[in-house]
Amino acid sequence: MPRPITATIHLGAIENNLQVVRRFAPGAKVWAVVKANAYGHGINHVWRSMAQTDGFAMLDLAEAVLLRELGWQGPILLLEGFFQPQDLALLDRYRLTTAVHSDWQLAAIADATLSAPLNVYLKVNSGMNRLGFAPERLREVWQRAQAVANIAELTLMSHFATADGPEGVTQQMATIETAATDIPLPRCLANSAATLWHPSTHGRWVRPGIILYGASPSGCWNDVAATGLQPAMTLSSEIIGIQQLKSGDRVGYGGRYSAAGAQRIGVVACGYADGYPRHAPTGTPVWVDGVLTRTLGTVSMDMLAVDLTPCPQVELGAEVELWGKRLPVDEVATAAGTLGYELLSALAARVPVVTEA
Repeated sequence: MPRPITATIHLGAIENNLQVVRRFAPGAKVWAVVKANAYGHGINHVWRSMAQTDGFAMLDLAEAVLLRELGWQGPILLLEGFFQPQDLALLDRYRLTTAVHSDWQLAAIADATLSAPLNVYLKVNSGMNRLGFAPERLREVWQRAQAVANIAELTLMSHFATADGPEGVTQQMATIETAATDIPLPRCLANSAATLWHPSTHGRWVRPGIILYGASPSGCWNDVAATGLQPAMTLSSEIIGIQQLKSGDRVGYGGRYSAAGAQRIGVVACGYADGYPRHAPTGTPVWVDGVLTRTLGTVSMDMLAVDLTPCPQVELGAEVELWGKRLPVDEVATAAGTLGYELLSALAARVPVVTEA
């Protein structure tokens, strides 16, 4: 039999989450962000469940081509644009919309031989300081782009650094408003957090990512628990071993957990080579046979240990949920000092994936 670990993708949850986005941003079109292979869920698995979106957005040109070959005929946006001038041949062939954040990209489009003009998203750096034109250059860049015959529709794009926290979007929105004064471009500004919590940012398009997969942009599940979002991935396994410890017995590499007394523990077929965080400390929540318990000791490459004290009935083969419908990935991530984004997108290729409606 195969190793008993599975990632189940809940397609109904993804359909539901897209509807939640539309409820929060009823006047905007939606770019469904499927970068990082749909945040670890698999573009090939989930795209049909998102087919009511207005477009798909990602970073990787190969993923954009895959979507076309799978059958998607609607808009596709490359969030980082293209990386070499020769990429424009594929953008032309597959009719892709591209972000433009650098002068060389604008020049490359102007010089390219295309079958038809491309839609372009001009990216302004409003404070994130990753990609984008300086705000004071936006008018100049817009005027240059308007003069390029190979450019069709133009949209203004930016990205928020603190939309998920108390600082909000006020400062960046002020920067955008000043830079875009009297520039009549439609806007695409809102990430997941801004889609949920800052309706003034919605513009013509919103770009939800993590919320489509049922996790919180802030990293805290309680922040989205009342929105109707549903987890779209359950990572599950089984108990494959049971040990009876006595006082002083230690568990795992480095012996970082020591039993205070007699204790029964279970060994789960899941480790950091499956995408579970190695740095997750003792106490990270886990469901075993329907009971919430905790991990013990260091996570190994292929296994981790769990405390069976709260669930003494557990025997070999008992079901284990590492995260999913009963245990939000955000709660596991919080215990491990990271975000649900990282855990979902780090799901290893060796983990079998199944889908359910």
